Amino acid sequence: METTATQLGSTPPPTSPPSAVRPSTCDGTLGRHLARRLVEIGVRDVFSVPGDFNLTLLDHLIAEPQLNLIGCCNELNAGYAADGYARAKGVGACVVTFTVGGLSILNAIAGAYSENLPVICIVGGPNSNDYGTNRILHHTIGVPDFSQEL
Repeated sequence: METTATQLGSTPPPTSPPSAVRPSTCDGTLGRHLARRLVEIGVRDVFSVPGDFNLTLLDHLIAEPQLNLIGCCNELNAGYAADGYARAKGVGACVVTFTVGGLSILNAIAGAYSENLPVICIVGGPNSNDYGTNRILHHTIGVPDFSQEL
């Protein structure tokens, strides 16, 4: 006859929680993680300009009940709004799209950086599968090299 830990009076080994209690693996996306982390550091409003390379992220930010997504008419305005928000609230955040967005927001982010303001600027980009395909994508300068924004 086998002797178990319970029969010997010790605590049985822990068991895994039922699958209904485990977090869903489909909930573990980068966008969901960014949304949660922004809330954790105190961001409540995110300034953005929607674009084809950030739409999925914006969906995750909208889905976060503690975040308010504020659409801006252009990237420079989004950057300066995040700068002002950081001055008033402690930390600001903005989301723009690849190249046109990243380059347009540059002056606002450089100004925030020069004043040591905590502004988080998230810029969307092409899917990793697009790199090395030698294709010309939307928001590029017409060459298959996607590093011009760097």
